[in-house]
Amino acid sequence: MRDERAGRAGRRGRVLVSLAALPVILLAAGCSSDSGPDDEAKASASTSASVSPSPTVEAAVYRTLPEPCEVLSKKTLGELVPKGTKSGKEGSSDDTASRGSCSWNSLDNNGVKGSQFRWLNVSLLRFESDVTRGSGEELAREYYGKQVTDVRSAEGARNTEVKPLAGTGDEATVVAYDLKKKEGTFKQQTVVARVENVVVTLDYNGAGLAGDKTPDGGELLKDAEKAAKEVVAAVAEANEQGSSAKVPGSGSSASSGSAGSSGSSKSPAKSGTSSKKPAKSS
Repeated sequence: MRDERAGRAGRRGRVLVSLAALPVILLAAGCSSDSGPDDEAKASASTSASVSPSPTVEAAVYRTLPEPCEVLSKKTLGELVPKGTKSGKEGSSDDTASRGSCSWNSLDNNGVKGSQFRWLNVSLLRFESDVTRGSGEELAREYYGKQVTDVRSAEGARNTEVKPLAGTGDEATVVAYDLKKKEGTFKQQTVVARVENVVVTLDYNGAGLAGDKTPDGGELLKDAEKAAKEVVAAVAEANEQGSSAKVPGSGSSASSGSAGSSGSSKSPAKSGTSSKKPAKSS
C-alpha cells in the first residue's frame, strides 16, 4: 500500500510540474509569433536605409587642352608680336591636360627713333569634376570670378577700364589699364574667358621704348580680343575628337575638359596679376 501511494504521489508531482511548465512554453511561442510581416518589412527598410547611394557629380565637358604655343595662328601672332612669332616659350606644367601657358615677346627696333615692345601670354586652366568640390563648370566659374577680381586690382594700374566681352566662350571680361615703368608707359590688356570647365587668361601689352611713341591702347585691345576668341576656339577644337564637341559661345553640348596657367613668364610691365595657379582639381 505504501508503495502504491508513493507511486501515485510521484505521478501527481510530474503532472503538476508539466502543467507549471506549460505557460512558459506558451508564452515563448507567443513571443515568437509576434514577429509578423510588418516587423520583417521594418527590418528590411532599416537595412536598405543604412546603405546610402553614392554621391554623383556632372562630368566635365572638356577633357584636355590644346598645345599652349599652338593656340594662335601665324597670322595672329604676326599682328600681335610681329618680331616674335617664333619666340613662343611654353611654361612648365606637371599636367599638360589640365594646365598650360605660352608667352611671346617682340621688339621692333627703330634705331634712334626708339623701339616698339610687345608681350603676349596665354594661360589655360582646366577643371575636373569632383564629388566633394562640385562640377568642373562650377569650379571654373568660381575661378573665373576670382581671376577677374585679381586682374582689376593690379598693383600700380591706372586708368583701369573693365567691360564684358560677348561671343568669347560662355563668359568673358576685358580689363585694360596703364602701367608706368622706368622703360615707359605700358598699355596692358587682359582678357579672362570661361568656356565650360576651362578658363583662358590672355595678357597683352605694348610700350614705346627709348623715345618711341606709346601704342594706342584701343588698337591693342582689339588685337587682344581677337586673339582670345581664337584661343577659346582652339580649346573646343582640341576636344572635338570626343562626343559632340562644344562650339564656343553656343549652348550645344560637348566632350569633357578644362584649362589653366602654370609657369608663365612675366612681362616687364606685369605687376603680379598674371594667372594664379589654383589647387589641382583632379
